[in-house]
Amino acid sequence: QVQLVESGGGLVQAGGSLRLSCAASRSSFSFNTMGWYRQAPGNQRELVATVTSGGNINYADSVKGRFTISRDNAKNMVSLQMNSLKPEDTAVYYCNADYFVALLRRYLEVWGQGTLVTVSS
Repeated sequence: QVQLVESGGGLVQAGGSLRLSCAASRSSFSFNTMGWYRQAPGNQRELVATVTSGGNINYADSVKGRFTISRDNAKNMVSLQMNSLKPEDTAVYYCNADYFVALLRRYLEVWGQGTLVTVSS
């Protein structure tokens, strides 16, 4: 089994920046897609940004131009640099990754425990 551990959440004023990091508990895993999702109170979990092992990146429209996702395949880490934060970015941010299990012939996914980001106005 592998776990994802997030860090970097906290309280920041609108217009400020935060950097989230996510590290896998086992470096031997080969993840396909890694990314970040968020869930605000009363809302469904939504995609923020993802990056494949090949470097293809996808952003939610709401964060384009403000957030930057990066990945270190050797360390099995993914980070999210968040700039120009807005109060509507307030949410619990979750790290996510998927990996192929040959025995099952399918992809499985793993989630981090979540880290709270609060943006004050």
